[in-house]
Amino acid sequence: MLKIQNLTKQYGEKVAVDGLNLHIHPGEIYGFIGHNGAGKTTTIKACCGILPFEKGEIYVDGISIREDPLACKRRMAYIPDNPDLYEFLTGIKYLHFVGDAYEVSREERKVRIEKYAEMLDLKKDLGSPISSYSHGMKQKLAILSALIHNPKLMILDEPFVGLDPVAAHTVKGLMRELCDNGGAIFFSTHVLEVAEKLCDRIAIIRQGKLIVSGSVEEVRGNSSLEEVFLELEDSHE
Repeated sequence: MLKIQNLTKQYGEKVAVDGLNLHIHPGEIYGFIGHNGAGKTTTIKACCGILPFEKGEIYVDGISIREDPLACKRRMAYIPDNPDLYEFLTGIKYLHFVGDAYEVSREERKVRIEKYAEMLDLKKDLGSPISSYSHGMKQKLAILSALIHNPKLMILDEPFVGLDPVAAHTVKGLMRELCDNGGAIFFSTHVLEVAEKLCDRIAIIRQGKLIVSGSVEEVRGNSSLEEVFLELEDSHE
């Protein structure tokens, strides 16, 4: 569903991502772990067609993000770590705006908005302007808007920041549901307990380079993910 081949991205002399290779298959929740500044957000933005990159190739559902970014974006949903929403709109108007952009029929979007607004406890707030929303409510609205066009791939940058425990539990359930229906999730996090419990596979990145990747069991071995992560960090000092 997402194939990253030899991805290299530089900012001037600084190499932010260095020859990264990752494959995310349908049905998988794939966690992307690393310290702040490790290259997670740069990788994610390159996968979404937001950032150009110097070398390598990225494919979404077999389509090159370089050659046909629009076709790739139709198949995916991206949620940044701090969603920038049109705050002058009400929640429902924003959702219809997203539905129009993705050419989702009125019937389909009505069903999805009702379902996900109920699950995320946002129904009563959709008539209010987004400017009145708390950070957590904005996060929930961004997640709801990402599900409107039934994406095959969801890419999320630190999706649980700002969510209360109940909302975080609901979002984890939605992520699993999307994967059970043949989709895939690629998300960054620095909350290792979340990655350990939620992910099918994980990759750890440090200073733009992949240190280790595989199933949670393979990477963790007999230790906790936190122990493995700290051990890897120490060994690269």
